[in-house]
Amino acid sequence: MTDRPAFRWATTSARLLAGTLVAIAFVIAVVTSVSIAWPTLGREPVQVAATPAPADSVLVCTGGVLAIGRDAVDASRIETAAPQSVISGVAQGDPTPSSASLSGPTIDGVSAPTVVVAAPAAGARTDVAASGSATVSADDLRGFAASACRPALMESWLVGGSAATGASDVVLLANPGTVPATVQLTVYGAAGVQNPPGGTDLVVAPGAQIVVPLAGLVLGEESPVVRVTATGAPVQAALQTSITRTLVPGGVDQVGAIAASAKTQVVPGVSVTQNPGADGATGTATLVRILSADADTTVTITATAIGAAAGPPTTETVPVTAGIPTEVELPTLVAGDYTVVVTAESPVVAAVWETTGFGEGSDFAWYAAAPEVEAPSLFAAPPGPAPVLALANPTDTAVTVSVDAVDGAFAQQVTVAPGASASVPLTARTVYRLSTEGGGIRAGLTQSGDGALAGFPVWPSDAAAGEITVYP
Repeated sequence: MTDRPAFRWATTSARLLAGTLVAIAFVIAVVTSVSIAWPTLGREPVQVAATPAPADSVLVCTGGVLAIGRDAVDASRIETAAPQSVISGVAQGDPTPSSASLSGPTIDGVSAPTVVVAAPAAGARTDVAASGSATVSADDLRGFAASACRPALMESWLVGGSAATGASDVVLLANPGTVPATVQLTVYGAAGVQNPPGGTDLVVAPGAQIVVPLAGLVLGEESPVVRVTATGAPVQAALQTSITRTLVPGGVDQVGAIAASAKTQVVPGVSVTQNPGADGATGTATLVRILSADADTTVTITATAIGAAAGPPTTETVPVTAGIPTEVELPTLVAGDYTVVVTAESPVVAAVWETTGFGEGSDFAWYAAAPEVEAPSLFAAPPGPAPVLALANPTDTAVTVSVDAVDGAFAQQVTVAPGASASVPLTARTVYRLSTEGGGIRAGLTQSGDGALAGFPVWPSDAAAGEITVYP
């Protein structure tokens, strides 16, 4: 019995030694497995390249000029002050577009917003262009308004208008789709960003347009910028703006949306119709409104005259506070057409306000920033004063631009030098195709006449449906 402890000790030692050897062997195995290249089996996921079927091309026109508050008994009554005349078209050989009316907000039902639809042909999307204009002359509204018909968007920006005394501006929201759209209006003003109750969860029924008075969103705001965000379905957003000075109407305009913010915004074709101080004017005829929604930034504004005899550009540099619109006056511009370029350290939205005067018979226009036209694109010159197409090239390379009427009655080619602009006189009530050899061109259409002023940018055509990769 005296040797049992020794036996137990030997057994325990053997177990400890065996455990140690097993642990060492495990570590060696792991290290070896990491250092040795093991055979692998790889399999690429199944993928199929497919091109979606082309859809209809759909544009929404703003509709006629609206009047609110003419009825003292029913101040919210909306009626048509002037109908809108629409011109639309496609390239030769493409199917003729169809049109239909949306359910409008007016009680008289006159000049409801128009939807222009072009069906695809030969397996490809059909490019279509449309625009409209209206002239009104009444005790409470006077002026010329022109706007391009645009596709509906999920998000867009409205830069322009006022909710101060003398203005009766309205936001127009149209839904050309088949399902309801829910819209949020975010308003930026002197107090910063606001989500007013009157702009929250607005439901736009399919095939309808609604009107939201700007004063109902931010009463008294002089320099608003409105962000339009839709869910459920895209909407076409626009702004009708007008002004009355001491019971004298001072102009009317229909302002299209800007699709996105960017560090560089180009506004081509701003038509300055009078020299500084003309007719004893005390106000500035040219204003630039800018918003940086997300960050404080420094903005440089450059206005360059269009034409061979153009003088040196006018430049202004100003700080911009995040979320608060800033207006910059350009009081020294002499009569002529200009390209205004806004550059910033952070993305901004911008538009230029121009007026023909401050007395009776005057008119004004908001010129929105123009996107880059990369692919051949159609645009329509609406009825009204003789239109002029402004071409701006903010790049470092010369760009050749071709402008052709789709009916074959007009064709012109122009080379735009780096950092320069050019203009092409056009004919009203005509559809044109714009194509470029090189990128970077921005284009805008302006119409100026006796007591009439309007303009809008040329948007690029929606690209044809490209190939996508499907992983079944």
